[in-house]
Order: sequence, then C-alpha cells, then structure tokens
Amino acid sequence: MNPFKGTFTAMITPFRDGNLDFDALENLVERQIEARVDGLVPCGTTGESSTLNAGEHDRIIERVVRIAKKRVPVIAGTGSNCTAETVQRSRHAAKCGADGLLIVAPYYNKPTQEGLFRHFSAIAEAVDVPIVIYNIPGRCGVEISIETICRLCDRHENIAAVKHATGSVCGAADLMQACDVGVLSGDDPLTLPLMVVGAVGVISVLSNLAPKSVKRLTQAALYDDYGEARDAHRAIYPIARALLSLEINPIPIKTAMAIRGYCAEEFRLPMCAMSAENRAKLEELLDGQPMD
Repeated sequence: MNPFKGTFTAMITPFRDGNLDFDALENLVERQIEARVDGLVPCGTTGESSTLNAGEHDRIIERVVRIAKKRVPVIAGTGSNCTAETVQRSRHAAKCGADGLLIVAPYYNKPTQEGLFRHFSAIAEAVDVPIVIYNIPGRCGVEISIETICRLCDRHENIAAVKHATGSVCGAADLMQACDVGVLSGDDPLTLPLMVVGAVGVISVLSNLAPKSVKRLTQAALYDDYGEARDAHRAIYPIARALLSLEINPIPIKTAMAIRGYCAEEFRLPMCAMSAENRAKLEELLDGQPMD
C-alpha cells in the first residue's frame, strides 16, 4: 500500500564555500512545511546526491529528519549504482527515522532486468520502510520494465510507489493497468496528465520554489477537481518546463532559488553555473511569475 500522495519536494542541497549550508537547509525545510507540502525528498537528483560524500549524505538526511520532526514524511534518496552501498545508505536512513526511501535505478553499469530485480529486492529485504522506485532512464541509461516492477511488487510488500520520470504518460498508464503500485510524477510539466490517468502526486523540482502552487495542482487533482487542477497547471507550466529544459536539473532550480535569496548560487563540479544567456531567460520568467 502506498502511503505517499500529493506534493513531495525534491529538495536542493545548499552549499556555501564548498561546504553544506545547514542554516539554509533548515530554512528550506521550514518554508516547505509552512506551505503544507505532503513530504520532503532530500538527496535525490535535485539534491546533487552524486557529488555528496558518504558523510555528507548521511548528515543531510539526519538533519532533514530532525528538522521535520514528523510534521511531514521524509523520503530519503539513498540510491546508487552499487547495491551494497545502497543497502548501507538505506539502513542508515531508516535507522535515523526516514519515513521512506527513494531508490534510483543503478546508473552507468546498465544492469539487465534480472539485475534490477535483484538490486531492488536486496534493498527491500534489508529495510522495513516503504520504498519508492525511481525510474528515470534518461539519467540512468536503463529503464525498469513494467514486468520487473510488477515482480518486485508481488515479492515485496514495502515496494510502495514508483517515481515515474520516463516522459511517457502511456507508460505510466500501462504500469497502473498491470499492477497496484502508486505512481508519482517525476516531471513537473507532466504531473497533471499523469494524475488524470491515475498518478497520486509528484516528487517535484518546482515545489522548491513554488510549493503552494504545486500543492494547489495535486490537491485539486486528488479531489477530482480538474478545472482547478488545469488552472494550476497552466499557471506553473512555463516555469516548470523551463526548469527542466533550459539546462540540466538541478542547475535551473538552484539558480532560481539563489535569485530569490534562498541559497547561494553554488554547485559542485561537474555541475556548474548557468550560461549568461539561459540565466537571463530564467530571470525573465521569474520576473513575470510571482512564486509562492
């Protein structure tokens, strides 16, 4: 059974002078909770998890859990391309009080479907918290098939949901026809279309910047108020599209957050600052659209 519905913010990781900026992180968490998001997702793609060392990764999850104080669920990103490392990260997150885990498909090594099944099975057997499978073939070079997801759901009760970031509405609809797994949008521009066919929310990049606006969309869709949901979608679509297309995520969202004063405009290589041309486009969008 999937306990995760609504708007879950894929949190940025604020840096300052090369280090984690925990003061900014605390302010970000409190702002999200004040906006009544349905949950927080630290250490995912948007959190630049691939450039965090093991200690930093653990400390961010510990801190977000501590600040949240069970006011909202925390789904900790603990995936990597090494099964043993993912198990270790996942056990730590569960031990420190995370309410769920976001596990991305292993990247670079491109496992077979059997390898994917064994990878996720090993993690599901190692922890007793709900797991959200993160299916994002554009980042990982491999797509988790519907058959593999259904096998995992049949075998493991704690496989709760899929963060669906394949770009295919039909693919999400096919998955929901094939097995009873919760689907969360992994692409802000597609949240409304996915919820129309049965998805139950979003793990959102945009909600870092505009949590109330994204929450408005998911709340309306969950209550079948598609007129309101459509209006919310139209209001946020231009900036949602830009954040995932001007440059690779999380560069645009972190730049936008810095422009608005929520964090330093600081990345870790190989991520780097936006080009001047794209930053100007982003500033123009932000000027024309108040964010809440």
